[in-house]
Amino acid sequence: MKIQLRLAEGRDIPMLRELIEASVRGLQAGDYSAAQLERALRTVYGVDTQLISDGTYFVAEDTESPGTPVPVGCGGWSKRKTLYGGDQWAAREDSLLDPATDAAKIRAFFIHPAWARRGIGGMILEACESAAMAAGFQRLEMGATLTGVPFYRAKGYVELEAAEVLLGDGLTLPILRMGKRSSG
Repeated sequence: MKIQLRLAEGRDIPMLRELIEASVRGLQAGDYSAAQLERALRTVYGVDTQLISDGTYFVAEDTESPGTPVPVGCGGWSKRKTLYGGDQWAAREDSLLDPATDAAKIRAFFIHPAWARRGIGGMILEACESAAMAAGFQRLEMGATLTGVPFYRAKGYVELEAAEVLLGDGLTLPILRMGKRSSG
């Protein structure tokens, strides 16, 4: 297995949509109901093209697969106020953060189920943390799914507050806002 990270491009959007859906359905079913996941895929989870435009979203690819590289994970960081959600998420706030006072946002991590627990998420997270630090941020935060909480805890993030994302039709998606001071 040889994993390579690269910045996502607009041409990656269809592939990213497939990767996100596979990740959500394959890895989050133990923490959320099928109804929550399907609603979240329609209203919250999805590609955030602002991250791609900002050059802060990574794609992890297996470059040893025959033929073209196989996308196995994705994730990014943001210098904008939106904590979570793809383009379809109505509660977006894309104004810029101040690195001197605000925390950069760790955003939209999804790993293909067949590639889970192989260090890919850690590789992406390290790239995001390094890039955010290089941009002047001293703190990081995220809206972590219940599925992601153990991973982020292991990477030094602490729970800041619990939240319920409103999905409609009486459904919510419990998440945890987590944070970390950069080690730079």
